[in-house]
Parts: sequence; C-alpha cells; structure tokens
Amino acid sequence: MTQPNRKPDERIICALDVPTTAEATALVSQIQDAVGFYKIGLQLFATGGMELARDLKAEGRKVFLDWKLHDIGATVEKAAASLAEAGCDLLTVHARPQVMAAAARGVAGSNLKVLGVTVLTSLTAEDLAADDHTLSPAELVELRVRQALEAGIDGVVSSPHEAARVKEIATQAGREDFLIVTPGVRPSGAALDDQARAATPEMALLAGATHLVIGRPITAAADPRSAALAVAESIALI
Repeated sequence: MTQPNRKPDERIICALDVPTTAEATALVSQIQDAVGFYKIGLQLFATGGMELARDLKAEGRKVFLDWKLHDIGATVEKAAASLAEAGCDLLTVHARPQVMAAAARGVAGSNLKVLGVTVLTSLTAEDLAADDHTLSPAELVELRVRQALEAGIDGVVSSPHEAARVKEIATQAGREDFLIVTPGVRPSGAALDDQARAATPEMALLAGATHLVIGRPITAAADPRSAALAVAESIALI
C-alpha cells in the first residue's frame, strides 16, 4: 500500500468487496491517493478484515466496517466496544431498535460512528412483500430512520432514492449531523449489477447523501485510480 499524497474526497467510500486481503491491498495500491475511505465488508470478515482495517488506519485512511451486526443487545454492545478500540470510523448494524441502542452504548466515548442498515439496495417492493412486509421500501426506511434517531446512533445506510426523505426527517429532529451513507451508486453508463435502487453520484449527493459507497465501478475498472478520480471530478462542485 502507498501513503496518500493528495487529499481525496472523503465522501467517496470505495468498497473492497474482494475475496482476499491480498486482492484488497493490491486494489488500494492501484487506487493510491484517489480514495481515502474504504469499506471492508463480510467477504473479508473471515480472511483478515480487521488486520486490513488496522493497516489502512495506520496509513492515515478511513475505514468503514460494513458488518451489519445483529444479535442480542449484550453481544452487540460488546462487539461494538471491541471494534471501537481498533480506531475505525464507521460500523453498520441492522436497524432494529435494540440492536442500534446496544451499539450506541458500545461505542460511547469513541470515534466509531454507528450506522443502521435500513433496507438493502438490492431489495424491491416485491422482495419485501415476499418477506411478509406490508410497508414499501420508502415507508420501511422512514420507520427505521426514526428508530435510529431514537436509538441515538450517528446515521443510516439507505438507497439514494430515500436520501432526501432521510435528510428531511433528520433535520426535523435537529440532527443536521446525521450521516446518510448510500450504496447503490453507479456513475452514468455503469452497469447496475445487483442494485435495484441505484443512482448516479451526483443524484445521490443532491438528494442528501453524505457519503457514497462505490465498488465495482471503481474496483472492476481497467484503471481503478482513474475511475475513482472521474467520480471525484463529477461531484467536485456539489
């Protein structure tokens, strides 16, 4: 890995959704100073994800642990407390009231911020109906955002399509600092892959997103660094 030598746009979070830490490390070396914030997801969880997180932090980069914790309150609280000690920046938990409140207790006094995952961006209204939900994706996101605010966590993960409503609810609650992290971000012309509710980086930010999670449009590009710089350029004036 190389040390960053320019100041990247930290609204861009590059998703290191690859099988091994060796592949992740190679990607970071290719991207160099074009990105300063990286997501480590479940794919790397069992293959050295925390070691990679510590290496990235040692290089001065920011780290998003997208591990979607979901367990009884005591277990989530202890896990969140342990992860807070690693000095990472963002952690996801499932947006269930008890889970979010437990995570908030676990990270209290640290710099680790907790995000509640509302509705996965790969899910459609039909998917939710099949799972016995009577609410639409937008309605379910709204419910979970209000629960996240009540739990006292730092933000949520939602699709770009719900970002504006999330921002409105958070602002009404006096939480202008509430984070809105949006996956399902695809630059113009990029394949949607498995994202059912996607938007361009510009659209997501204008809707209210504070951070953009972008994976394959950067990591699968012939030149990942150039792809990341192109995204940064496209949002530079927003």
